[in-house]
Amino acid sequence: MIRKTRLYTPGPTPLLPAAQFAMAAADIHHRTAEFRALYTRVLAQLKDFVGTRNDVIILASSGTGAMEASVSNLTSPGDRVLVLSAGKFGERWTGITKAFGCEVDVVSAPYGSTFSQDAVKAALKLETRVVFVQATESSTGVRHDVQAIGQLLKDQKSEALLVVDAITGIGTTPLDMDAWGIDVLIGGSQKALMIPPGLSYLAVSQRAWDRMEGTYNPRYYFDLRKERKNAAKGESAYTPSVALIAAMGAALEYIAGQADGNLVEGRKKLVDNAETCAAMTRAAATAMGLKLFAPKGFEAAAATAILPPEGVDSGLIVKGLRSKFAIIVTDGQGEMKGSLFRIAHIGYFDYLDTIAVIGALEQVAVALKLPLLNLAFGTGLIAAQKVFAERTK
Repeated sequence: MIRKTRLYTPGPTPLLPAAQFAMAAADIHHRTAEFRALYTRVLAQLKDFVGTRNDVIILASSGTGAMEASVSNLTSPGDRVLVLSAGKFGERWTGITKAFGCEVDVVSAPYGSTFSQDAVKAALKLETRVVFVQATESSTGVRHDVQAIGQLLKDQKSEALLVVDAITGIGTTPLDMDAWGIDVLIGGSQKALMIPPGLSYLAVSQRAWDRMEGTYNPRYYFDLRKERKNAAKGESAYTPSVALIAAMGAALEYIAGQADGNLVEGRKKLVDNAETCAAMTRAAATAMGLKLFAPKGFEAAAATAILPPEGVDSGLIVKGLRSKFAIIVTDGQGEMKGSLFRIAHIGYFDYLDTIAVIGALEQVAVALKLPLLNLAFGTGLIAAQKVFAERTK
């Protein structure tokens, strides 16, 4: 059999062909009318894609750069902040906020779970300036209740800003930045937008812009006010990644094209697609006798985290998929390495991609003689087929 590499990782995700063509043709200087027209259009489209009336800023960085920018622009040394952490990327918020001299309170939940609203309420202080959280924790496949956190801040009449890392959340889970009281919503190019890594973007509320006028943590390249001023003229403050911005424009056009040119509806279809692929995968894994890591009702659609049978290193399954089918899935991160594997559904995945990885997982399970309750070809596929039929009838 020939081997065709297939990415099933929660970033980078498979590339959209139209975006690849756009990158190849992006021979544009960034201080020209041609680029200004492209940049202005992409910024406007991003507002629809994120689902906000607020300004959106693009940075030539990975998503971690946008996370750092939100900390450096919204805090001063000594500010008290609250980090909600239940995985590897929640821990990243803690590291960044401490690096910028913040006094950090942390609400932690074990990997594979989420935090209670009572715990968040108890940790919230009068002097808390910012709350940092993930929309979905891709290291564990868990979705956090961002809407409830926003409502809690409103109910407590807190002046704390709400900053949400939605790098794997945008395009896989419903998010309403304006209605839920989110002040900064962060995304990344290599996720639902189906283009290579290298761009991050932030939607920023007016409350957050106002806060920046009174903060004094150091910032230069990541000065969001500088980017906003230049974006109003159709330019970036510094040399942008022209090819990636062209690719982003092509990706946004593709998403809109899934709903007759309506980008808002196209985003909803993208979310529904991820939810369907995730539901198929969860049903297949459960039917095969595997257990899911995320608690029921809080499973993320960006990626499904699956536990191997007891006593089996998940790395065997990851390596088996790679060696037999050139399928790339991800092992657990941090303390969960060897304890789970993750199959992604974010971006350019569809029904056939999902059927393929489930079929491959069955082959690997049989080849490895995994101690499963239902180690028979077709068990997972039948369960996935039923879910798809039910969700799309």
